[in-house]
Amino acid sequence: MTTRYRVEYALKTHRRDQFIEWIKGLLAVPFVLYSQPTGILNPDAETVTRNSNEAHRRYAEILRDVEHMIDDHIARQNSHNTIPSKLTMLVPTAGPFFTRLPLEAAFKYQDSRRHISSRRYVCPSFNDIRLTLNSAQAMAVTSGSLQLATFDGDVTLYDDGQSLEPSSPVVPRIMDLLRRDVKVGIVTAAGYTTADGYYGRLHGLLDALAASPDLTHRQKRNMVVMGGEANYLFEVDPDAGPSRLRAVPRAEWLTPEMAAWSEQGIVALLDVAEAALRECVRSMSLPAVIVRKDRAVGIVPSDPSIIIPRESLEETVLVVQRILELSALGERAERTIPFCAFNGGRDVFVDIGDKSWGVTVCQKWFAMRDGDPDGMIRGENTLHVGDQFLSAGSNDFKARSVGTTAWIASPAETVELLDELVMLMDREKKVEAN
Repeated sequence: MTTRYRVEYALKTHRRDQFIEWIKGLLAVPFVLYSQPTGILNPDAETVTRNSNEAHRRYAEILRDVEHMIDDHIARQNSHNTIPSKLTMLVPTAGPFFTRLPLEAAFKYQDSRRHISSRRYVCPSFNDIRLTLNSAQAMAVTSGSLQLATFDGDVTLYDDGQSLEPSSPVVPRIMDLLRRDVKVGIVTAAGYTTADGYYGRLHGLLDALAASPDLTHRQKRNMVVMGGEANYLFEVDPDAGPSRLRAVPRAEWLTPEMAAWSEQGIVALLDVAEAALRECVRSMSLPAVIVRKDRAVGIVPSDPSIIIPRESLEETVLVVQRILELSALGERAERTIPFCAFNGGRDVFVDIGDKSWGVTVCQKWFAMRDGDPDGMIRGENTLHVGDQFLSAGSNDFKARSVGTTAWIASPAETVELLDELVMLMDREKKVEAN
């Protein structure tokens, strides 16, 4: 019999971000106290304003308190204090923070846009808090020095399964980052072994970069594509032919840790993953076929018109991930060869490595190319933008361990975030000038 514990874990826990849920719970109290959902259609305007102002004040106070708890958490993690921070005790899943987060200021900004404090029937939501955290992170990286911005592909730069067209509003905004000497990395799960596949997905941006008259040759080359999570590196080169991309030999960019991953171990790990995927296809009668690549294995619909239910994809991810973790091979491989099992929306794949390694390669590659072979762009100077940050089956989640992150839900939100970044960078420049 399926226990209630298993139902709660399998269907809910892995679909939540505990930090955001905790903040959401904190904000529920002032919402209940000051929302005044009386059912009156036209309440007194003065009362409405007073309640909205009071709710705003209380929300801001709570987020300021959380901000201070994060400050304490950062101080303890940087001093390697063995005594857990208050935040860790309250939210055990809270990971490392690379910058402090000005949550109070970020909330005031988002409240001016989303009018959170004025709502009487809908309390501060997951998305309200997610976007507030994004704004806080944008404020933090621009008050320091943003050197590297990395992006997921599907749902982040373009709609799922689509490509980055010349008309996309994302294109001029990424070019503006390059114009400001911010390096850019597209870190995608798409595992093409040649440049043509990535050109097909990114042609709007790559063609615009090649044709741009105001970007220097070096600025145009300040963008790379890391494919297959962390397996194929391509450098943008306007002189590289129609694809605008130059494949970088693996020996030139592998980190020492990645170079230690044996080919035998990679093949063995993928064999276990493939067997688990085949069993999922059999046991759930999935209309899917196995796809095996040199650094990945997955299932895709047997017919492009078929849509596999999300629940089946989620189950497959959790089963394969668990089998790899519990098997003797998985225990050994987890220490030496990282893997990422994730739900791609229409398919499920297991890749060698994960996006923490992909972002790390970008950090090291640009430092090495700029003359510092032993250096790397630091986590506090890196921002990774993606749409999958849940703890299981979400391939952007691991990027949190190597840099700051922003969690978006659509390409339109990416555009809004980039506009916010540019606004903050311009404001910071004015402050420095004065």
